[in-house]
Parts: sequence; C-alpha cells; structure tokens
Amino acid sequence: MKKLFLSAFMLVGLATAQAQDISKNALGLRLGDNDGFGGEISYQRGLSKNNRLEFDLGWRNSKHVDAMKLVGLYQWVWDIDKGFNWYAGVGAGLGSWRYDYAGVSESGSIILAAGDIGIEYNFAEVPLQLSLDFRPEFYLNNSGDNKFREDNFGPDIALGIRYRF
Repeated sequence: MKKLFLSAFMLVGLATAQAQDISKNALGLRLGDNDGFGGEISYQRGLSKNNRLEFDLGWRNSKHVDAMKLVGLYQWVWDIDKGFNWYAGVGAGLGSWRYDYAGVSESGSIILAAGDIGIEYNFAEVPLQLSLDFRPEFYLNNSGDNKFREDNFGPDIALGIRYRF
C-alpha cells in the first residue's frame, strides 16, 4: 500500500513539473450529447501555469422540453508533448428545465456535481484549441419521477473548439 501511495505521489509531482503554460482565455463551443442539453458555450480562464477555470452554458429549446444549465469546473492541466495536454477537474452546476407534452406540464431545477477528464491540442500557428473530454455529472436534487432526468447520473462526452486569446 505504501508503494502505491508513493507511486501516485511521484506521478503527480512529475506531471506538475512538466506543466505547460496555458492560454489566459479561450472561448468557443463544447459539442456533445450534454445529457440532452445540446451544445454549450464554453469559456476557459487560465489561473496559473497549469490551472484554469472552465464555465459551460448549455441549453435545449425543443418542442416539448426547454432547459438551461451552467457548469463551472476547476481544472489541472498537464503537458503531454508540443501542444498536446491532458486535464482533469471537478466542479458543480445548476440549471432549470420545463417539460410540456400531451397535457403534462412539469418544471424543476437542477443541482449537480461534476468531474472532468480530457485531452486537448493547442495549435501553434493559429490561436485554436481542440479538445475531447468526458464529464460525468451527478444530479443531487433529482426526484427520479420527472420527464427530463430519469436517473441521477449523466455521462457526457464532447468535442470542444475554442479561440485562445
């Protein structure tokens, strides 16, 4: 067990030592299933050499369901090689939804906890970033009987494209 903890500690230290400078700001889209919300507007704010905040605003506007969700994440970023980074983070979010179909009308709020792990590439020639990530979301206030969320877990895989400045 001691060897496992020592190995994990050394791995984190090595990853931190190889951290790369990240963009101060990045703005774009995060496109994926987003657990029924559709695309998200995504903003990243660099805090230090290897830490940043990410804010994602997702929405859904369809014939029977309207919903909006804001998620904030704190991320750690590690350099892989020449523009490639991997990152992991934790965060929380909130939102609201409304369902109206066949005489049934319901609405509610969403409170969630989220994790995040992904890989990104920052182009050297142009200020563009491409990313692919997985964000599991755990809904904390879901009763399980609404028409929007059937369970308390929402896995989300998305492709991101952002302009760095």
